[in-house]
Amino acid sequence: MKRFDRYVLEEILPYLLSGLAVVILLLLLAALQSVIAPLLAKGAAPVLVLRLVALQVPEAVSRGLPIALLFAAMLGLSRLSSDAELKAAQSGGLSGTRLFWPVLGLSLGVALLSFTVAETLVPRAKVQALQVQRDIVLDNPRVLGLGAGPGSSGGVVLKDALGRAISVAQVQPGGQLTGLRIVTLRDGQSAREVITARRGQLRGSVLVLQDGLRITYQDTRPVTVVRFQSGTLPVQDLQASLSAGDELLPIYQPLPTLIANVQGLKARGIVSPRDFTALQRKFAEPLAAVSMAFFAVALSIYSLRSGLNVGLVWVLMLTFAYYATWSVFRVLGETGALSAVLAAWTPTLIYLAAGLALLGVAARR
Repeated sequence: MKRFDRYVLEEILPYLLSGLAVVILLLLLAALQSVIAPLLAKGAAPVLVLRLVALQVPEAVSRGLPIALLFAAMLGLSRLSSDAELKAAQSGGLSGTRLFWPVLGLSLGVALLSFTVAETLVPRAKVQALQVQRDIVLDNPRVLGLGAGPGSSGGVVLKDALGRAISVAQVQPGGQLTGLRIVTLRDGQSAREVITARRGQLRGSVLVLQDGLRITYQDTRPVTVVRFQSGTLPVQDLQASLSAGDELLPIYQPLPTLIANVQGLKARGIVSPRDFTALQRKFAEPLAAVSMAFFAVALSIYSLRSGLNVGLVWVLMLTFAYYATWSVFRVLGETGALSAVLAAWTPTLIYLAAGLALLGVAARR
């Protein structure tokens, strides 16, 4: 690595690490406000809540890396420009475009790291988070407003990796479950089997049922009906959602699984904007780091030739602009208001187009 490249990276990397720490902190604070604080207020076990917080970190890292790089590159290059170090480099025979190589090289590494974390750590962390939420619910039913006494409300739906939905009318203190209904679905979402039980309790990976009824179906018609006094039902990766939309979303599925699901949906002629958008986001969000690095260098070259000083306020505004744009287009894609390709790639392409425009203006100066 040449001395100039190393010098530029040494200027950017500290900002990248500090920016990533800030982004992770902000995302965790958002979780604290929406989920963690209510859980603690309702008496959830602090150890379980801390585990839940820790399991949010991988997603924060994966999502925060491109944003942190944009912040770091703009701030680091702005500092070099304001101190006339880039002009000194030009006087020594280095062109402004020489900045592209170290910054874009760093951006490729950031994109690869973001993609790797999203494909390896995030899916496992999300499954474990839903399992921790299950433990929180069973340990203290008050977190969902459940209980045995007056004022108890609603119920909870648990899900497992075998495609079963377990509806529970009440969670009693000590983890006793009442009013259970277990539904196993077919691929077409019609019921294959329904089990109801008056009482039950989760013991490890086995659900012990008391006083129940098991009905199997074929083409929506009951085939067998069996009553039982007691029975056991093995469950796998049992999960609980603490809020609406808290289930394992398509974006959290490993890429091979998501591709297979999308291909299956297309083969059956089913339009699922959430799945289609998630598949595009798998690639667009990590590669946003490259687009942002390109924009940051283009802005630095433009500033160098125009005398514009990009301060901290502008850096923060341009960094926030990506997050705001990403949020809007993600919702548009998942609701089907915009095609999956446009919804996923537009925030990335905006910065690429802006960088090209800045280079075009700088070339005419």
